[in-house]
Amino acid sequence: MSKPIVFMFIFTKLFFSANSKTHPADIKALNALKNGVDPRSITPGSCLSSWDFTIDPCDNIFTDHFTCGLRCDRVISGLVRVTEITIDPVGYSGSLTSVPWDHLRYLNTLDISDNSFSGLVPNEFSNLTRLRRLGLSGNSFAGEIPSVLGSLHQLEELYLDNNRLHGAIPSSFNNLTKLKRLEIQRNCISGEFPDLGSLKNLYFIDVSDNNISGGVPSTLPLSLVELSMRNNKLNGNIPHDIDKVRFLQVLDLSHNMFAGTVPSVLFRHPSLEQLTLSYNEFSSLQVPAVDITLNSNLIALDLSYNKLRGLLPTFMASMPKLTALSLERNEFTGMIPAQYAVKAAVAGNDNTSSFERLLLGGNYLVGPIPGPLLGLKPGSADVSLADNCLYRCPDAFFFCRGRDQKSAVDCKSFGPTIP
Repeated sequence: MSKPIVFMFIFTKLFFSANSKTHPADIKALNALKNGVDPRSITPGSCLSSWDFTIDPCDNIFTDHFTCGLRCDRVISGLVRVTEITIDPVGYSGSLTSVPWDHLRYLNTLDISDNSFSGLVPNEFSNLTRLRRLGLSGNSFAGEIPSVLGSLHQLEELYLDNNRLHGAIPSSFNNLTKLKRLEIQRNCISGEFPDLGSLKNLYFIDVSDNNISGGVPSTLPLSLVELSMRNNKLNGNIPHDIDKVRFLQVLDLSHNMFAGTVPSVLFRHPSLEQLTLSYNEFSSLQVPAVDITLNSNLIALDLSYNKLRGLLPTFMASMPKLTALSLERNEFTGMIPAQYAVKAAVAGNDNTSSFERLLLGGNYLVGPIPGPLLGLKPGSADVSLADNCLYRCPDAFFFCRGRDQKSAVDCKSFGPTIP
């Protein structure tokens, strides 16, 4: 290389560095991130296809060179720092292990969700001490969840769902005192759910579709609004003091291995609106005091596909806001309470809602169809009485369709409560 060319190269490099708005460490990390992506997965028009490191990133955001994926709004010692990386969900594949994450010291959002990144979740994420949102959803990350993520004390939102992660949820997550939302659903997580009771800001947890064992933690964050743990291997008892989690509105424990009695605290919880306990092994219900159920806020209750026995609980018809009740595929006997029929057939008012959904199929209910139900027309309410032991339930009534009533032999062999 001749001296004039060498001089021009050095001059150009120094000129670019002197006029660059972006901190050199951030540029190096961004470049490594793009280089770690399989070029074949970078499609024309995508964010990463526009990243051109012959020019300054933060100085060219929203131009043809850096159309999207970055945010730079922090100036330190005259240089701009990258504060957000949110790339588009277009199927990028590759690994994150070669990125010097410790260079991105001012990053508060990292979201690469709904792509095809694989490999391990980098331990180096622990250097992102200002991170408030980490989104890795919908990729192919494998291995265990790094316990060092528990050192991200500014983290408010953590999305690890829809990956291939295994092992236990780190107990270090109890250090994430600012965490508000935790999503780890649809992985291969095992072990017991950790004690997160000290997290006073956590309002949303979804760990569904994993292999988590043990029971519902006895100490839950008191700030919880929604807890979904469906489709795991949970068993044991539901905490009887769950009413202390007084902001809880949604509880989904379906598709687990719970057995025994459904505690009455769930029916008199001060804020619970949606309760789903279907596909378990519950055999009985603890009936609350009637005057307490009048204050219930439950709107939807699903106890289907259990082993519940006895008469249909009449107290459920007195819950003023309950509009959807599913008790199908249990072992209930006796006649359908008149209160159920009235709540399904009579329009609600300001004080009491009517049943918009009443699913009682697949039990051993006997007797005639209650009179108020005979006037129901298709579309007025979703009602099912199929596959019971009712006296005359012809297909002429929409709520009898789907499956025939059980045979007399099946009904009489079920137990002494069947006449």
